[in-house]
Amino acid sequence: MNLALLASSGGAIGPYEQIIGASVIILLSYSFDYIAKKFKIPSVILLIGLGMGLTWASQKFLDIEIGDSIIPVLNILGTVGIILIVLEAALDLKLKKEKTSIIIRSFIVALFVLLITVFGVAFVLIYFLNIDLLPALVYATPLSIMSSAIVIPSVGNLTDDKKEFMIYEATFSDILGIILFFFLTSFSPEEMSVQGALMGELVRIFITIVISVVISYGLVYFISGVSKKANFFTIFAVLALVYALGKKYHLSSLITILVFGLILYNEQIFFKGFLSKLISKEQHSRIIEDFKLLTHQSAFLVRTFFFVAFGMIISVAALKDPQVLLISGLILLIIYAVRFAHLQLVQDHSIMPELFIAPRGLITVLLFFSIPESYQLDNFNDGIMFVVIIVTALVMMFALIFSKNEYQVIEDITTHTNTGLLGYGRDVDSEEP
Repeated sequence: MNLALLASSGGAIGPYEQIIGASVIILLSYSFDYIAKKFKIPSVILLIGLGMGLTWASQKFLDIEIGDSIIPVLNILGTVGIILIVLEAALDLKLKKEKTSIIIRSFIVALFVLLITVFGVAFVLIYFLNIDLLPALVYATPLSIMSSAIVIPSVGNLTDDKKEFMIYEATFSDILGIILFFFLTSFSPEEMSVQGALMGELVRIFITIVISVVISYGLVYFISGVSKKANFFTIFAVLALVYALGKKYHLSSLITILVFGLILYNEQIFFKGFLSKLISKEQHSRIIEDFKLLTHQSAFLVRTFFFVAFGMIISVAALKDPQVLLISGLILLIIYAVRFAHLQLVQDHSIMPELFIAPRGLITVLLFFSIPESYQLDNFNDGIMFVVIIVTALVMMFALIFSKNEYQVIEDITTHTNTGLLGYGRDVDSEEP
């Protein structure tokens, strides 16, 4: 992927060299996952570092400038990555009555931490960049969204309660953040009131949920009651199509992905009574296993190339700008202060290491590149985004390293866990397929 871009930029890199390079990147990514699990270092940091190293090498030895040519690829990879990561999260969430509390708690944390952080970051941008409230909120939103792409692969060894809380919170943060971002970018103060815009957004969310449930039941029935094979890529194509069409019509289409994954994985709740006749239990169990495997592998591949490509566009010079460091520092202070205050209110146990698990990543980059031209600011330095992403990932890394007492002791990985290609353990529940 990235090597093809290098070739198109004028470098003498042929198709075989591109294949070799892509293969080496995938193998390195797999080894990074091993390193991540061994030393509690998020593999995302290693992937970004690899991308930065590739940029340096291409400039020094091949005299190639990558520039902005890689951004369209980042947009595509990011969109596919979001779909896969939310689907992956949904396929790991078993809905049970006793989990109602943790779901509600994680939703409240995700919602209020997001909103308070957005306004706090917007205030910093208004003060330093002298901009209006609406564009400040648009730029603040991506910086306020927790990255499930980083959280989910990193919390597999936390205790069950903390792991599930973080997975739910990160997923809710992604969905709520995307809804807020597209609400802000489609809102026009001259054409509508805030109340009218909010009502319109709530109606769109309701429509999205209804459509999502109908589509999800149809897809689950197709793959479990009709098809003899999982047809993962066929189903993924349908989900991607629905997601893209939803975005075209300003619907919160990420909800569709979450609803589908939850219905597929929790058939004991959604296929009761006469609906139970629509699916084959034995077929359904095998299909879930196939779906999990293919989702983990696909997410691993997309995540690898996305963060390598992201590392390739990071400007080291921008990271040395004093104003960039000052603004980034204040944003980071707001992120952790808001998180600390809210976790203290809703958690009934230790807030470590959840306090410092607040990385920014794939969704932040994707939304930054999705800001409409009418909202783009000439005086906003992308280095702010780079610093926030890198520092939050490093802070999470050290929090996980120094919170070993929170880890589950896994004595026999083969017997007790099912470790996917994303490099983190999943507990095998006797109730799960």
